[in-house]
Formats: sequence, structure tokens, C-alpha cells
Amino acid sequence: MRLSLPLLLLLLSGPPPTSGMEDAAFPHLGESLQPPPRACPLRCFCPRADTVDCNGLDLQVFPDNITRAAQHLSLQNNQLQELPYNELSRLSSLRTLNLHNNLISSEGLPDEAFESLTQLQHIYVAHNKLSVAPQFLPRSLRVADLAANQVTEIFPLTFGEKPALRSVYLHNNRLSNAGLPPDAFHGSEAVATLSLSSNRLSYLPPSLPPSLERLHLQNNLISKVPRGALSRQTHLRELYLQHNQLTDSGLDATTFSFIIQTSSPPHAISDPELCPAPPRPTIRLESALTSARVPPAHVSQLNQPPVGVSSFYLRTTPQPPPPRATWPPLWAPSPTPALSPASKLQHLEYLDLSHNQLASVPAGLPRTLAVLHLGRNRIRWVEAARLRGARGLRYLLLQHNQLGATGLPAGALRPLRRLHTLHLYGNRLERVPPALPRRLRALVLPHNHMTALGARDLAGMPGLAELNLAYNRLVSARVHRRAFRPLRALRSLDLAGNQLTRVPGGLPGSLHTLRLQRNQLRTLEPELLAGLDQLRELSLAHNRLRIGDIGPGTWHELQALQVLDLSHNELSFVPPDLPEALEELHLQGNRISHVGAEAFLSTPRLRALFLRANRLHMTSIEPEAFLGLLHLSVVDTAGNPEQVLVRLPPAAPRQPRVLRAGLPELCRREAGTRAPPPHTGRPGRGRSVQLAHQAHRQRQPCRTHGHTPRSPCRWRQQQ
Repeated sequence: MRLSLPLLLLLLSGPPPTSGMEDAAFPHLGESLQPPPRACPLRCFCPRADTVDCNGLDLQVFPDNITRAAQHLSLQNNQLQELPYNELSRLSSLRTLNLHNNLISSEGLPDEAFESLTQLQHIYVAHNKLSVAPQFLPRSLRVADLAANQVTEIFPLTFGEKPALRSVYLHNNRLSNAGLPPDAFHGSEAVATLSLSSNRLSYLPPSLPPSLERLHLQNNLISKVPRGALSRQTHLRELYLQHNQLTDSGLDATTFSFIIQTSSPPHAISDPELCPAPPRPTIRLESALTSARVPPAHVSQLNQPPVGVSSFYLRTTPQPPPPRATWPPLWAPSPTPALSPASKLQHLEYLDLSHNQLASVPAGLPRTLAVLHLGRNRIRWVEAARLRGARGLRYLLLQHNQLGATGLPAGALRPLRRLHTLHLYGNRLERVPPALPRRLRALVLPHNHMTALGARDLAGMPGLAELNLAYNRLVSARVHRRAFRPLRALRSLDLAGNQLTRVPGGLPGSLHTLRLQRNQLRTLEPELLAGLDQLRELSLAHNRLRIGDIGPGTWHELQALQVLDLSHNELSFVPPDLPEALEELHLQGNRISHVGAEAFLSTPRLRALFLRANRLHMTSIEPEAFLGLLHLSVVDTAGNPEQVLVRLPPAAPRQPRVLRAGLPELCRREAGTRAPPPHTGRPGRGRSVQLAHQAHRQRQPCRTHGHTPRSPCRWRQQQ
């Protein structure tokens, strides 16, 4: 069939447009009339193609138009109340979902909300209003944060069957033991951090992940750790149990270690009334031999009487003893060798049991333990055997217990050869505990009942660097003149808050800090401070020192002294001949009424001077008093009877500078704040600043303080 040329051209050009039909050249309705989809939801920030940040926008509705390629979605700090399933289900590429600090309730979180998020690794739903945890979270999860909600129950698949899960945060919720299923972490063998603090748990949950390294259980109602609760946590490094209700009965010898006791009574007793024979235990080993590492040769011995077994792994069924007549008159010791304790927590380094109700140190502590916190308990006595296993202990904190004169027997801590720091403050100790570890570096003993310090009390700790005996009852007459001489490495000595009337003698020359505030010092003798050429800080505040009580040459030996606190004494003027290296001088709360021109000639490095609450008046400070103090930047004269005029030296490294009281306790120089220019008409006119007692205003050329503010500021002319 042949087509004519006109017909062929007509077919190629298409049908002509007609009324009622769309023009082919016009865009189709519904496609090109709408703007192209936005790459980022409105008001959100998308720094990358896979990141959507909608943080802090007060959103009440889940944003739409989120790209399917999003891998990281942040919706924290909004007001979302629910998560629509249809919006979440299409974001199958999500790896991080941050919903922190919203108003999401369990009703607003559908059970199937996370089913399609098969690649999700991090989910943060803390600080919301969840009453129960999601029933299902993706298998790919690594970090789950549900803290600070109102969660009372979690489900087996909330955290179970998550082989990559590493961290779970459930603190600050309302979880009780009934809300934790026994298989809560089944199939999640990689969890290293679990936080269950600040909940309502009454005992340590069983079936915890065996891979745990950090377990937070503080601020609960825990009164007991059941036997075997920590039997599988061989990788645990940090255990936090402070602020609970633990008592001695809630912890036993198997809580931290696996112990088999096979020793017999040391003495034979012939009277069965005094020592009846023990029942013969029938032992079912099951899988215990593997956990306890008992050699096969001992299996038969374990079933030989008389054997006392105390272990979670070796369960015993006591049988009634035979008639008493059948027992021999003498109970001879068994030849069975004793088995030593084996630590279950082979990697435990930090254990916090403070703020509980313990009356003794727990038994069976592991050898790897480095920090043991037992403060704020009811411990009256420390048994050496309880600490013998923890030979690697470095920090032992026993503050605020009930340790009395016999609370630490001689040598009780001797097995702790690596002990670095010992905290014993807030007890009832009357003397320094004897026979402390020789390698001890810090001994903290304030707020006890110590009245004396003998010549040998500190002799066994030659490496001690920090000694704190503050707020005891020490008197000078009962502090031996050689008490501190053996401490050749001592750098910090705190004797504040005692009843000393003179500086102790024999202080080691290695001291950097000496605190003697709040005593009854009435004299400073140069001989007692001789040799302290490394001392950098000396506090003598709140004593009864007068100028006449400070002997001539007292400061000559203290050539390295940088901070001297003589506040709240009875000084009538600035002590003369202060150390040249002094940078900070506290003289507040004395009776100083005049500062002479030569008061600070010996302290050219002075940076801060505190003269508040003395008896100074406006002209009490001589104009030349601060000449040569090129580094002076803080002068505090508040709280005196009158506002005090302070004249700065005319030649200063910074031109000009103003001292101002930016804080209630001190007056500071503000960078960039200029003082009023001096009057050039008067020769010798120096720069002066009128320090005030009230708050300063920014860049005000002169400020006044005091009972009656004065305006305008008056500049005192040099006489």
C-alpha cells in the first residue's frame, strides 16, 4: 500500500490541536506546575545528602519530605508527641535516630515503628514520656538510650537478640525487678555498658550480659546481691552500687569471688555438745568444675567428710547426721588440702559501695581491684583478711564511717603494698593508724579525734607526699618535734582547724603547701620556718597573730613563697620584709589602718593584694605605696570604714589601667578600660583610681563605693 506524500507529512506532524484537548507543548497538570521536591525539610539543616538536622525547632509534627537516603536524622529538643509509622517506615537507610528531649509517649510510639529500620545503629529517646520500652528494636542496634523516661517495663526483644549492641542506657526511669525479664539480654553478647541507675531495683538483676565492662546500679533500692548474679561477668571493670541499701547480709564471700573452704577446725574437741559434727554434704558438681577450675584429682576428695563447702557453684544438700554415739570422741582434722579463692570478676578495677549500710569490708575482693569506695557506711572495724585478696588496690576510701581507736588494727592494711591514697576523714580515730603501707602517697585524715602525734607515727611512710590532718584536736604540746621529719617527700601538709599555738618543728624542706589556718597561733619563730626554701603557699588565716609576734627574719627563708594568707588576724600594719617572690597577699579582716610608702618594697612581683574589712580610710594608703609594683592587677579595699583611694605607679607596662571590683571579693583590672587622663597642668600628677564598694558600670572613668556614693568622682591631688 503506498501513501501519498501529503498524507505522510500529515501523519508525521501529528494530529492538530482541537478545543477541549491539552496542547502537547504545554506541561501536564500535576507534574511541572508543582515546584521540585526540596532536598531538605523546611527550617531544617542538611549539611550532607544523608544528614537531616531538625534540632530545636519546636516541631510538633514529624517533618515530611525527608529524603529516603537519610542515614542520620536529628529531631531532638522539639515537642513531638508521636512517631507516624508511615513516615518512619520509608526511611530504611537510617543509621542514627535522635529523638532526645521530646514529648513522645508509649502511645505515640507504635509497636511496629522500627520494623523497617533494618540498618539502625544508634537510637536516642532519652528525656521523653515513655512508660514502657519499645517491644522491638532493630537487630542492627549498637547504642540505645532510653534514659530519663518513665519506663516501668522492657520486653525480651527490646534489647535481646542484638549481636552488635554495645551500650544501653536506662537510668532515671521507674524500673523494678519485675519489669526486667530474665531473658532481657539473651542473644546480646556484646553489651559492654549498662546503666540502670536511679531506678527502683531491690536486688541486682540476674542474667546480665556476660560481656559487661561497666555496670551502673547506683541510686536504687538494692539490699542484696543474689548468689551468682555476677558469676558470668568476668569482663566487668567498673561496678557502681553506691546510694543503695546494701548490708553485710546482702553480700557474702561469693559475691565477688568463688571460694571453696575445706579447712577443718584447728583444734580437736572431744565434747560433741560443744562442737557437734557437721552434716555430710552430698555435692552435685554439674558444670561447677569448669567454672571453679577444680582439678579432677580433687573430685573424689570433695565427697569425703568432713568437708564444709560454701559456694554458689557447688550446691550441697545437707543430710541428717548419724546418731551422736557413732561419732568418735575426737574430731581429727581432715587431710584434704584447702582450695584458695578464685576471683570471678577477674578484671574488676573500680568498685563503689559508698552510701550504703555496710558494717564491714566485703569479703572476696578481687586482686585486680584498683579503687574501692566504701565511704558513708557504718564500718566499725577493718579486718585484714578481708583486704588480703585485693593486693592491687591503689585507692581505698573509708571516709565517714564509724572507725574508732581500734577500727584499724596494726598492719590491717599492710597487705596493700601498692596503696597510693587512703581516705579516712570523718571517723573517730584518735591516732594515726599504725603500720600503714610504706608506699602510701596520700593520707587524708581530717575531722577525726586526734589529739597527739608521736615521733614514730608517720615514720613508716617515707614516700608520703600529701598529709591532711585538718580539723582534729591536735595541740602543740602533744605534737612531737620530730613527727614530720621522716617525711622527706612531703609536699602538702594541712593542719588547719586544730588547736596549735605554734608552728610545728621539724617540717620537711620538700614542702610546697602548708596550711595552718583556724588554729590559735600566737607567734611565728624564724627557726621553725627555716629550711622551707621550696614553700610556695602558706596559710595562717584565722589565728591570733600580731605584728610583734612575727619574729625578725621570719620570711627570709621563704624565698620561693608566692601566696601568703594572713587574713583575719590582729595585724595593725603590713608585715615588713615579705618574701621577694610573693605574688598574692591576703591581709583582709585585720586591724590595718595605715599602709606606708615602704610597705611593699620587698615584693616587686606582687599581683594581688587583699585589704578589705580593715580600718582604712580614704587617705590611709600612701601615694608611693605601690611604686614599682608593675604586675599589680588586683587590689581589694572593700568593707573598710571609708572608700579607699589607691594610687597606681606613674610608669606601668600597660597604658593606662583601671582597677575595678567586678566581683564582691576583689577588684580587677579590665582590659581596654581607660582611666581618666591626668591633668597636665600639675607637675608630678600621677594616675590614681578611686576604688569603690558598689558594682561598677562598664567604661565608667571613676567609680565610687561605700555607704554614701559620691558624684562626681574626686581625684586626690598629690601633696
